[in-house]
Amino acid sequence: MKTTRIFFRILLAAAVVLLAWLCIDSVVTPIKFEETRAERETAVIRNLVHIRAAEAEFKLAKGYYTVDLDSLVMFLRTAPKKELLKEGALTDKQLENGMTEQKAVKILKDAKDRARKKLKTDNDSILYAYVWENDREVAKNSLQGFRRDTIYKNMIETLYKGEFTAENIAQITYIPFSDNKRFETEANNSYTTTQGIHIPIMEARAPFETYLHDLDRQELVNLIDKEEKLEHYAGLKFGSTEAPNNNAGNWE
Repeated sequence: MKTTRIFFRILLAAAVVLLAWLCIDSVVTPIKFEETRAERETAVIRNLVHIRAAEAEFKLAKGYYTVDLDSLVMFLRTAPKKELLKEGALTDKQLENGMTEQKAVKILKDAKDRARKKLKTDNDSILYAYVWENDREVAKNSLQGFRRDTIYKNMIETLYKGEFTAENIAQITYIPFSDNKRFETEANNSYTTTQGIHIPIMEARAPFETYLHDLDRQELVNLIDKEEKLEHYAGLKFGSTEAPNNNAGNWE
C-alpha cells in the first residue's frame, strides 16, 4: 500500500513536471520560431534585393527579364555597367535662352572633335580642359565646366560595392538556409497593359518551406496556413507576373 502511494506520488510529480514543460514549451516554441524566422528572412531578403538589382540591369541591357539564373550570373560577370558622368549644370538663364542638355552635349562633342584633331589625343581630361579654355562655341554658350560622358564600370563592383566578386557572385541566386535551393523565378516578357503597352514583368520567390524547413513543423504549417487564408504568398518574393508592381517586395 505504501509502495503504491509512493508510485502515484512519483507519477503525479512527473505529470506536474511534464505539464509545466508543455506550458513553457507552448510559449517558448513560437517565440523561438519567430526569432529565427526574422533572422533568416533578413538574409533571404538581402539576396532578393541583389537579384532585383541584377534583373533591372539585365532588362535595361536586353529589354527583357531572364528566369535563367545562370544567364543572370554570366551577365553580371561579363557586362559593363554604363553610367553617365555629369559635371556642371545649365543655369536658368541658359535654359530660358533655349539651351538644352542635348544641345550642350552636341556643342561639347563638336568642340572635343576639333580639339582631338589639333592635340592628337583621346584623353578626355586634356580635351575638356582645352575646349573649356579655348573653344569659341563653348565660351559663346557659357559651357565651361559642363561635361556629360558615358563611362563603363565593372557591373559587380558597381552594383554590390565590393560585397561580391566574379568568383562568388552566384551566391545571390541561392536561398539562405535552404540546403542550396535556388530562388524560383518566373517572367512574362509579353505582358500587355489595358492601354496596349508591352511591359516585361517578373517575380522571384523563396517559399517558407525552403528556408524554414528545419524549424518546428507545426509552427511552419500554421504560418503557411495563415498566409494562404489571407491570400498572401507563403514566403518572400518581389515582383509579379500578374500585373506590373515596380518589382516591389512583399516585405516592403
